[in-house]
Amino acid sequence: MCHISVLEFFIKNIEAKEFDGKRILEVGSKYINGSVRPLIEKFFSLKEYIGIDIESGKFVDLILPAENLLWYFGSETFDVIIVTELLEHIMDWRLVINNMKMVLKCGGYIYHNSF
Repeated sequence: MCHISVLEFFIKNIEAKEFDGKRILEVGSKYINGSVRPLIEKFFSLKEYIGIDIESGKFVDLILPAENLLWYFGSETFDVIIVTELLEHIMDWRLVINNMKMVLKCGGYIYHNSF
């Protein structure tokens, strides 16, 4: 899901240095009513963009529960993690947040927004 305010936040706040040449992971990437992915892929030169979700759909590259991020990808794998409107749907949100922190490279960014 992607609330319009998420798109507005990205338009106003993201900078090229945060995305150019970077490896991006979007957790909960299934397209429901919008996505930041086309915006990011169009305006930045990314190394890679991987979208994961628990079910297949548009912008889902890999079906994987967020609880398994560390097991699947290993430590310090991504430069940027994007998660919007997901954590309120997760039972063990502490585990998911910890996994996101573990797969993030030192100095990386986590963009999170929930409504």
